[in-house]
Amino acid sequence: MAPHHLPFYLAPGSGTDTLMVVMGVFLIGIVLWVGTLYWKLHSLPERMAHKSQKLQFEFVAVLGLISLFTHMHIFWIAGLLLAMVDLPDFGTPLRSIAGSVEKIADATPASDAGDVQAEAAVAPPPAEKSGPAREKEPSHA
Repeated sequence: MAPHHLPFYLAPGSGTDTLMVVMGVFLIGIVLWVGTLYWKLHSLPERMAHKSQKLQFEFVAVLGLISLFTHMHIFWIAGLLLAMVDLPDFGTPLRSIAGSVEKIADATPASDAGDVQAEAAVAPPPAEKSGPAREKEPSHA
């Protein structure tokens, strides 16, 4: 009873709706693609901060999680701005200074006291000068 020249988008009376199946697969694909795009965009500050210091990376990661769970975009923007700023590295010079001070502190008292004790135990005491040679030395007193 139907006309013979029906458009392709109309389902035949006895078959499956091909356009609906194609659009369903297309919709699932688009939803997955948009979700992946959202997750990549949401993790952008963390990926930017991954190359920076550990503390800065942790702050950015926490801000990203807060923005994800609260749906407040200001936390994501704050994380993005924090990831873009290069914070100065105070830790490395301070660790170097602390290591140098520890080496100096360990080397000076321990080596002086240890060297004096080791020299006294190993080296014989200096030989006393004989009587006439000792008398010829000028007195500094």
